[in-house]
Amino acid sequence: MRRLGTGIGWRPEIADAVEEMPGIEWVEAVSENLCPGHLPDSLLRLRERGVTVVPHGVSLGLGGADRPDAGRLAALAERAEVLGSPLVTEHIAFVRAGGALTASPSLEAGHLLPVPRTRDALDVLCENVRVAQAALPVPLAVENIAALVSWPDEELPEGQFLYELADRTGVRLLIDVANLHTNHVNRGEDPAEALAGLPLEAIAYVHVAGGFERDGVWHDSHAHPVARPVLDILADLASRVAPPGVLLERDENFPSGDELRGEVEAIRVAVEKGRAAATGTGAAAPTSGTGTDAGSGADDAVRQRLGLAQAALLSALVAGTPVPEGFDRVRLGVQARALAGKRADVVGKVAPELPVILGARYRPAFLAYAQDRPMTGGYRRDALDFVAHLLRTAPGDEGPGVRRELREWWLERSGPVPRSARPGARLARATRRVLLRR
Repeated sequence: MRRLGTGIGWRPEIADAVEEMPGIEWVEAVSENLCPGHLPDSLLRLRERGVTVVPHGVSLGLGGADRPDAGRLAALAERAEVLGSPLVTEHIAFVRAGGALTASPSLEAGHLLPVPRTRDALDVLCENVRVAQAALPVPLAVENIAALVSWPDEELPEGQFLYELADRTGVRLLIDVANLHTNHVNRGEDPAEALAGLPLEAIAYVHVAGGFERDGVWHDSHAHPVARPVLDILADLASRVAPPGVLLERDENFPSGDELRGEVEAIRVAVEKGRAAATGTGAAAPTSGTGTDAGSGADDAVRQRLGLAQAALLSALVAGTPVPEGFDRVRLGVQARALAGKRADVVGKVAPELPVILGARYRPAFLAYAQDRPMTGGYRRDALDFVAHLLRTAPGDEGPGVRRELREWWLERSGPVPRSARPGARLARATRRVLLRR
């Protein structure tokens, strides 16, 4: 695997700090936030300096019951080619459920949700990974995710699940040590045991991120400093294998450039500590996987079983349906509230005018709307549906000015193209509004 070195997640909010940061050899950018024909100037400058850029996908849903969407795969492939990336990455997760496979409404999580560690789920995941590999121009690496909830009746520990995935498909692994810590706190899983079970030579690179604990639950926020236990897990991993790359993720609550540099330096120190321990113990990597599928394929019956289970879980999280048997109701409640809060936050970013128009009423109004209205078409569609709901049902307490602004916002964005700004078209719209009021 190509050596990447030390990197940081590129985000527009910290673009200047990333460009000025010494010792950054590569960056990772969220694939869905990039437009191949209009790359940010900051990324272009980094590439001109020889900094590697890796696109990191978040919406493919390789762990879902359906086969990967060809359009999403083509978009990921295009970004890899435009950026000249040595690989692309995605997640071992499902992000949507329902639809034709289960004869139920299609639902979007807007978040990465865990797949059950069962033989059925592994068969589906392996086949989906092979479909993705065939469609991509560069190698694929997949990331372990953090989870608040555990599936009942799981058959494989995390390390064995990841080992068999890599062994059967030849896929690379993106190991997130912060997610190992999250699963330790939330699910009682031993990170050292997970590391011991991994095919270490399959590791493409490592993620490190911060979070916080509340009421015995660890939230993988990417908005807080990296905790000491996460750095300890990184050192443990580095004592077992020299990671080709290590990257700091930060998505919210961005600190100063000096603080970011301090976190990157703490990551370097943890890796050096681990490598020093490896030198003293003579640690060796296990044999590599074959990259050939030794298991059975995922037929339609297997996909349907998995699809029904995932649809039941997602519906309980976003639509208020009964909790499936075997799940922890309290933990599902925590996850449901976290999903609703994230949904409100992301819609507020996708449509930043709405929090301005509604002020302090935005968040409670959106959370009330989201209680029994699952997301079905992505965050932009969600913003439009939310405003349409307000215009249909809100009693008008917010005042005519607010309703007029919401209506104008919805009309501007709901059509196939933006409304014309020519004076004649604007006059016609104003005349129509006057006539409608009469």
